[in-house]
Amino acid sequence: MLQTATNQPLGEAPSQRKKRTAGSASIPNPMLRRLASPSTLRTRFLARHAYAHSRLAPPLARRASTLPPTIRQLLSAAEAEGTGTGEGAGASAGSAGAVEDGEGEVDGSGEGREVEVTGWVRSVRRQKRVAFAVLSDGSTRAGLQAVFGDPAGARALTNGASVRVRGRLVASPGAGQARELRVEACEVVGACDPETYPLQKQALPVDYTREYAHLRARTDEGGRVLRVRAAAARAVHAFFEGEGFVYAHTPVLTANDCEGAGEAFRIAGVPPSSSPTALTPASPTHDPAASTPTAPTPTPTAPTPASATEFFGRPAYLSVSSQLHLEALASGVARVYTLAPAFRAERSQTARHLAEFWMLEAEWAFARDVGGLCDVVEGAVRAVAGDAGVQGEVDAARLAGLVGGGRWERMSYTEAVRALEGAAAGGVRFAFAPAWGKALQSEHERWLAEALVGGPVFVTDYPAGLKPFYMRANDGGGGRQGTVACFDLLVPRVGELVGGSLREERVGRLERALDAHGLSKEEYGWYVDLRRYGGAPHGGFGLGFERLVAWLTGIDNVRECIPVPRWAGRMLL
Repeated sequence: MLQTATNQPLGEAPSQRKKRTAGSASIPNPMLRRLASPSTLRTRFLARHAYAHSRLAPPLARRASTLPPTIRQLLSAAEAEGTGTGEGAGASAGSAGAVEDGEGEVDGSGEGREVEVTGWVRSVRRQKRVAFAVLSDGSTRAGLQAVFGDPAGARALTNGASVRVRGRLVASPGAGQARELRVEACEVVGACDPETYPLQKQALPVDYTREYAHLRARTDEGGRVLRVRAAAARAVHAFFEGEGFVYAHTPVLTANDCEGAGEAFRIAGVPPSSSPTALTPASPTHDPAASTPTAPTPTPTAPTPASATEFFGRPAYLSVSSQLHLEALASGVARVYTLAPAFRAERSQTARHLAEFWMLEAEWAFARDVGGLCDVVEGAVRAVAGDAGVQGEVDAARLAGLVGGGRWERMSYTEAVRALEGAAAGGVRFAFAPAWGKALQSEHERWLAEALVGGPVFVTDYPAGLKPFYMRANDGGGGRQGTVACFDLLVPRVGELVGGSLREERVGRLERALDAHGLSKEEYGWYVDLRRYGGAPHGGFGLGFERLVAWLTGIDNVRECIPVPRWAGRMLL
């Protein structure tokens, strides 16, 4: 339970907690399976999502809070318990603890619970007999209005100053907020010079705030993006927990380029004097495995000139994807996923590309077909869109078609190209002419999602020449000759949001694919071993987290969907 400044409990009532816990405990632990029909899609995924939350929520509800409550927690608790009026949010303004009359005075006829709030001043408005300040600690979009019965108490306040305010939380008679804080004491913790503070205005263009990445979290949009990201991540973890997945931490440093596109950042070499050599012991500790009869004895060799400046004795890169490592983990723990940073040395200056971004990636063994992969992706995205934390920060109209409705549209690459060619013949102008065997451009992806379908659409079975080496080759039936078992999820305004595939589990075909892409069988020998030693059919996907945030919120550029963006030619902080 949360505690106020007077040690009075705030939060969920025990009776409410028992009722909620009892209601969710009856939901059985679901196992991953192909959904039976489109009509059951939403019900089953919401049930799984609720089940995961039911496992996580009771311990959190019982644990006493270590820190004082945030503004969001105070307002939520006041809403639940009717703080300040005894009647909840629906009480009349006349019974409030702080009521402004027509002359700008404060009527202290009511009493609310005493609380202490810390945060930053977002705005100050002074009148003859009363002053108002909006306080924010980033936990809620609206902040909290503080009312000073004596304007002199707000004299030292400026935009951006950090403060500690004590007062009573009461019902607000004004529009725009259900509660306000009647101030009894205010301390300026950190002053803010109004002459030089760069975020004085309430509404600032994104290209301006982008230059102040160190302060951007104080803006309305900067704080909202952080909260949406946090809520989306919680929803992701809850969804995959309910599906029986294990959350894995994958390496950021890697020896391979997963996509094989040469877009990996290479780790710079180190001076020879500090570079490790093959003759230098890796660790003074004893390795039990080295004493076993079957363990080969390592033979120290002198480093080659090429490796003399390589810290690891070989080239190393920042990871472009966790997929290959997840595949290794999924060969023993059948369902794994990660939410981790990825890095790509792309020089694209579009609204969809970053040099550093976050990827939700999942791999699972015994996946049967592309349709089953699409089911899981759709369920995960719907779970995020249906999360209460996300919905509290996003216009409801944007999410209306994502949580409910039937199964999202699916079409093959061949069908998509035919539709694009028909549109071009009918007068739709594309900068790049669509043709079978060519990659779909952003304009093609958006036309399919926005004009043709009017919502999310899965495009499957792309030509093998357009995709990486690891995707499973389709058998020749059904007009799929020369294609791979893959999909892209295209969404309005963004284009490609998710890419995934079945992975090639047949050793011979995988080795031929490595040859066709000019990749070393020696370097990828461990990857082939995953198939050689008890390999199983498997598949997975990768979702661009910033693109998901952009799609959910309606933000036009992914540079505004990450706290500190990096792109070609630009890196702050």
